[in-house]
Amino acid sequence: MAVLVGCRSFWQSFRVQAAHRQSACRLAAAFFSRRYVLSNRVVLCPRLNGHGAVTRYYSSDSKDDLRVRYLDGEDSGIVVVGINRPKAKNAISKNLVKMMFEAVEDIKKNKKVRSVILCSLVPGIFCAGADLKERAKMHQSEVGPFVSKARALITELGGTQRLPRVIGVSLAKELIFAARVVDGTQAQQMGLVSHSVEQNNSGDAAYLRALELAREINPQGPIAIRMAKLAINQGIEVKHSSGLLTCFWCFKVIPTKDRLEGLAAFKEKRQPQFKGE
Repeated sequence: MAVLVGCRSFWQSFRVQAAHRQSACRLAAAFFSRRYVLSNRVVLCPRLNGHGAVTRYYSSDSKDDLRVRYLDGEDSGIVVVGINRPKAKNAISKNLVKMMFEAVEDIKKNKKVRSVILCSLVPGIFCAGADLKERAKMHQSEVGPFVSKARALITELGGTQRLPRVIGVSLAKELIFAARVVDGTQAQQMGLVSHSVEQNNSGDAAYLRALELAREINPQGPIAIRMAKLAINQGIEVKHSSGLLTCFWCFKVIPTKDRLEGLAAFKEKRQPQFKGE
């Protein structure tokens, strides 16, 4: 099982094949920005899973392709997005892209959401890439719009640009030219994934590690996390001096209520209760 934490990076620039009794999990501390507006979507009847978390199935001919769970209790603020296309090995179809856009837009509107875990609900599979069977049946006029929409959601379509920035030019060329498949340990060693964990008997070791990370990040100030994410993502693409300007702009977190709460908690030697205000 491969698991991602975050909302921006849904896939890596290349597939990672888990080694025997290992799971590769990409753990990116990515949180939602609140500047987006909810788009129109239809939500079918929510269901409760065994843990009492709400599961939403988005409108579609194949409504079970994507499942969204809002965790509650101590894990409130964590959303689990599960891909469920077992017959297609979770290949990315037009329908799946549409459902993911709807899910992301819905999650963006919810100010209580702190982190998102994207995982596979299919044992032994994360994502096989584009649905080539569907792609072969597409009319030429459909290809452009599909790629444009997918590019905004799936980082895999920019792999030749993203991968060298993550693991270096030489190694990126080697992997791309050879179409090499790597296991979880190799992916971690080269910096392609953040963690590689030993599989457990229930087959959810990667998910549990992702959940552990989400629980670690959730109590932190959401505004500070959002600004840190913005500063890192934008700063890494520009020269150092421009990156410092971005960092300075993000420093506007100073006049927030969360800042005052952090100072008060430090003075009173207690855990801060951040509200994102």
